[in-house]
Amino acid sequence: MSQSANPRRLADNEAKATIRMLRVSPQKLNLLAQLIRGKKVSRALADLEFSNKRISVEVKKALESAIANAENNHELDIDDLIVAQAWVGKDMVMKRFSPRARGRAGRIEKPFSNITIVVREVAPEAKAA
Repeated sequence: MSQSANPRRLADNEAKATIRMLRVSPQKLNLLAQLIRGKKVSRALADLEFSNKRISVEVKKALESAIANAENNHELDIDDLIVAQAWVGKDMVMKRFSPRARGRAGRIEKPFSNITIVVREVAPEAKAA
């Protein structure tokens, strides 16, 4: 009466990496997710390397982790990988208060977010078209 193994949620030609608790708002992080979505991984890494955004270093780590997962865990060819999906989710929000005029308090919210990157191996003839 053992439990059956969980089926793999991704296709055989895909690999995924997730980074949680990034100290940036989801709206700002989504700008970088849009930047790399649908690109070849070499181009996406170059775009993140030369991005001026502070959080691009962490997004680059997530992409490198997804590439390493594809190579080591699923035996996919790095040269044929594209960023199939990149999505951002909300995480917790730290609430802080700052004194304001006339004895009031102003609420300061410090949001955290997650990013998940899925890379997919495409056939060499498909990417040439």
